[in-house]
Amino acid sequence: MHGPIQWVRNIFYVILAVTGVPVNLVSIVILSKGNCGLTSCTTRYLVAMSTADLLVIITEIILWRINDYYFPLNFLDLTFVCRSRYVLTRAAIDCSVWFTIAFTFDRFVAICCQKLKSKYCTRKNATVVLATTGIPLCPKNIPIYFRYKPIRVIDNVEWRCSNKRSYFTDPRWIGFRMFEKALTPLLPFILILLLNALTFRNILGASRFRQRLRGQSKKDNHNDSEMERRRKSMILLFTISGSFIFLWLVYVLYIFRVDHFLDDVSYYIFENVAYMLRNLSCCRNTFICVVTQSEFREQLKSAVKYPVTSIIKLIKKQSN
Repeated sequence: MHGPIQWVRNIFYVILAVTGVPVNLVSIVILSKGNCGLTSCTTRYLVAMSTADLLVIITEIILWRINDYYFPLNFLDLTFVCRSRYVLTRAAIDCSVWFTIAFTFDRFVAICCQKLKSKYCTRKNATVVLATTGIPLCPKNIPIYFRYKPIRVIDNVEWRCSNKRSYFTDPRWIGFRMFEKALTPLLPFILILLLNALTFRNILGASRFRQRLRGQSKKDNHNDSEMERRRKSMILLFTISGSFIFLWLVYVLYIFRVDHFLDDVSYYIFENVAYMLRNLSCCRNTFICVVTQSEFREQLKSAVKYPVTSIIKLIKKQSN
């Protein structure tokens, strides 16, 4: 039973790597140009999230999942490299999650706190927030390096790595595991649900107030540009936050051991689905921008057409 599941999982990761790397790279390039109709602040957060997602794909999927299955026992399996991969993977995942939280809070301020908006929702402040969020997450994962021991030693060279026994018995490691679970993803889940609930309540109240204020009726059907702007911002926010919750939910249930009633086969499937959905979240931002932002779609079309039109122009030039 494990064979077909493993085959599906590996094909999934190959597809995710082949599509995820160019998708995130294109997203970073397009968003960095600033021609997508988004504020410079929002653009900065989306670029940071796409960059973190790209790093997750490289460290988690390419250097770990794909490498371990298709290229066993190479230099990436040296114990010190193996330990470093786990540290880098965890740091990238933490950044991906907490950059999403930073973006969600920024949109909450922009939509619900009009007095604070002009001071907080700026490109410069976004850079500061992302730096103060991302930089501490890197040293936080350094202890993970010392969590592993070599699996085998060949000619005095240590290969691969597995958890030390003390990782499951030492109170310090147990405390560190609890801290990790709380930091990612339990606290982000609570914050995203709370911020989105407050944002939705504010938007609902503001919408009703503006309708009464403008006296909208059959005689007054003109568009409200402010509400249209808010609507687009709300769609982008709720789509990113909602996809985060959906794709991480099974993994949250997995790490909190909600699977105790499953048999061995069901547990194996549950575990793989949890990791697959979590890793799938690394490609969500670009697809969300394509669905919700017409300006981004136009920029993406131009980027896709550019190589084709360049080749056609080159052929015509040579033929002439």
